Amino acid sequence: MKKYIYTVMLIFMAITVTQAQRMLPKQKGLEVSTGVLSDDKIGNDYYINIAMTVNGKNGNYQLWALEYTHQYHDYKDLRIPQETYTAEGGYSFFLLGDTRKNITLNFGITSVVGYESINRGETMLYDGAKILDEDNFVYGAGGRLTFETYLSDRFVLILQGRTKVLWGTDLEQFRPSAGIGLRFNF
Repeated sequence: MKKYIYTVMLIFMAITVTQAQRMLPKQKGLEVSTGVLSDDKIGNDYYINIAMTVNGKNGNYQLWALEYTHQYHDYKDLRIPQETYTAEGGYSFFLLGDTRKNITLNFGITSVVGYESINRGETMLYDGAKILDEDNFVYGAGGRLTFETYLSDRFVLILQGRTKVLWGTDLEQFRPSAGIGLRFNF
């Protein structure tokens, strides 16, 4: 009988020890994500984002990111590119999830600063029209709602809905987007 009790205890200890802990405080992660901008012409407008996360307590984490956004604006038969380069920093708060944090829902708030270029700085078009919007430094705030699930002990799949409100721009201030990403935790 003792043999069975020791065997069951050993198996139970092995199961609990081999389960990795998730969202450990001060654990860092590298996140890469991409997605589309949610405006009236979905398809050609996209973003690419690389971020670093630093976990806090209770599933919360700091977020530091660099992002490139590419949009097109139609003018006659021409597509005028708009490129935005931004850096953002903020905090993401744990909202919902299971006890082991295999699946979580987080809400993040960030501050944003960057530079916006319209038609790569060229103001004159082929037909003599002049673009009145100028290249600008932009700043603002961002928010994101992320659904995160662990694929393994180190890899996290992220589905996110985001928005940014930018000032200093001659174009849209409100920029919603949706995307997918992958995080590697060190």
